[in-house]
Amino acid sequence: MRVLQLFLRGLWIACVIGFGLLRYLGQRIAGGLMSSSDRERLRGVVLADTLQRLGATFIKFGQILGSRPDLLPPGVIEGLTRLQDRVAPAPFREVEQVLHAELSREARVRILSVEKEALAAASVAQVHLAHLDGGDVIVLKVQRLNAKAQIDRDLSIMMLGARCIDAIPQAKFLSLPGAVERFAESLRGQLDFRAEAENNRTFARNFAQVPAVGVPRLIDGLCTRRVLAMQFIEGVKASEPEKVGGDRIALARTGCTAVAQMVFIDGFVHADLHPGNLIISPDGRLILIDLGMVARIPADLMRPWIETFMALAQQDGQAAARLFYVYAPTVGTRDYAAFERDVVEYFKGLYGLSLGDVEISEALGGIMNVLRRHRVQIDPSFTVVHVALLVAEGLGKQLDPNVDLIALTLPYLTRALEVAPPARPVNRELPVRAG
Repeated sequence: MRVLQLFLRGLWIACVIGFGLLRYLGQRIAGGLMSSSDRERLRGVVLADTLQRLGATFIKFGQILGSRPDLLPPGVIEGLTRLQDRVAPAPFREVEQVLHAELSREARVRILSVEKEALAAASVAQVHLAHLDGGDVIVLKVQRLNAKAQIDRDLSIMMLGARCIDAIPQAKFLSLPGAVERFAESLRGQLDFRAEAENNRTFARNFAQVPAVGVPRLIDGLCTRRVLAMQFIEGVKASEPEKVGGDRIALARTGCTAVAQMVFIDGFVHADLHPGNLIISPDGRLILIDLGMVARIPADLMRPWIETFMALAQQDGQAAARLFYVYAPTVGTRDYAAFERDVVEYFKGLYGLSLGDVEISEALGGIMNVLRRHRVQIDPSFTVVHVALLVAEGLGKQLDPNVDLIALTLPYLTRALEVAPPARPVNRELPVRAG
């Protein structure tokens, strides 16, 4: 039976991918002569739509690929960043079935009622409001009944496809089997909500001394492998900045400094950070939600990462090129001099600008283009950092157009350099220069 299910699902995936290819070719022909940027955007739109049709596992994979500007061009990234994991909610009887299987009788009697209409629904879980016997309003995140079986099936097919693509010499740089393996480990970890609960506790500890930043309080005794219970946070999503009242300048600084602390001090970063996962409470606090995906920056990579960012902030192209190159997991270029020359040349366009005139999004975007062109990868944990910084700057600019992310992060960089442990050995030395 399982073999038949895999075959039928694989056949469906092949049909959807084939339809996507035909759609791309048809739009290319209909579009006539297209610029390279238009072709990239078309690829991104078609790829995103194809992954959306394939469901939860592929949507998650596309979202992760969308955080890899060192591998994919901007037009494709633009399409992937629009992927949304929103689906119709499962029948409420299935929610009740999971709650009954996961919670003890003593835990269930604490819940006086659960609202049948979901607040939100994704492919892996959906969220319902509930009321406790003590009067508290809480949120129940309940995993879909067959989520694990469906994801395991898709991961098997995805790994088979990755190995087939990896057999193509031109595609080896993408290291797809390894990427799928890491993705599978991450996604399976998200199926155990106890891990998300632990992430919640870690963020709570990390921001214990920062009153303006917090996470929802967990409800002890109601958190299990497939159920997560937490306080309901009223407020406005940061994706709706026009609804935000209060001190917008203070909120912008709070958001930027919170990300700086995650990235440069804690090495523990929200890996699904977008404005929809940031709630601004009525009292002006910034609340982090949906904490299932995190990136942990290895302790022995903190110093290289901080030094790399310092080089970017100081517009030191030679130092940035060296750090990217020696710590890259894989390098496809044999001409380091050309790589360094392109990094330095890019920074020349930033020379003369004050820190306040340099945007992180522009600086990192330009560097990623150079890395991709020379096939110099960066550590996957740093791609999450890249996205987190872009979100922080984007949100900050919406709330306060004059916010300067680089200036706000410099104190964190200075502090981080003082406490960062020694760096791990480099992956490669710089080539010896001729002459």
